[in-house]
Amino acid sequence: MLKKFSIGLGLLFTLLLTGNSSVQAQELKIGFVNPQAVLNRMPEMKAVQQRLKNFADRKSLEIEQKELELQNAVNVYEQKKDVISAAAKATEEEKLQQMSNDLNEATRTAQEEIQNKRNELLGPLQNQIGAAISAVAEQKGLAYVLNTTTSSGDIIILYASQEYGSQYNITDAVMVELGI
Repeated sequence: MLKKFSIGLGLLFTLLLTGNSSVQAQELKIGFVNPQAVLNRMPEMKAVQQRLKNFADRKSLEIEQKELELQNAVNVYEQKKDVISAAAKATEEEKLQQMSNDLNEATRTAQEEIQNKRNELLGPLQNQIGAAISAVAEQKGLAYVLNTTTSSGDIIILYASQEYGSQYNITDAVMVELGI
């Protein structure tokens, strides 16, 4: 019984998809946008970049301080390792290893904190961009809006005809929507 229902449901779904394909293809409008270009043009972006730089600089100083402490401890150990007992040497090496582990953990934590700060500062701007993209997409009757690039800057939209590009590239319209 369940198998017949599944087959029937699958056939119905297939008919719905293929039955209107020519009509759907004519109605489907796909736009594209470069949100990074919009983000870079937002006036708030300079302040966000400065705050992020200041935060990253503070974290970098903290890491540099820990590196200096470790280097000083290594230098002290190197000077006295030939005159201390094997037990003291083992204790010192354990202490240095712990300091190295602490430095690695502090570096990892600092990187996470910088990423979290980036997300915290950019999140509201990205939300504004998302809302503007939605508004422009609705105004233009677009079914989908694609990002023109990946987060690493790789191009996704490899080709758009001149006519299609000018009609469906909504990057400028999104900037207008944001008042940029």
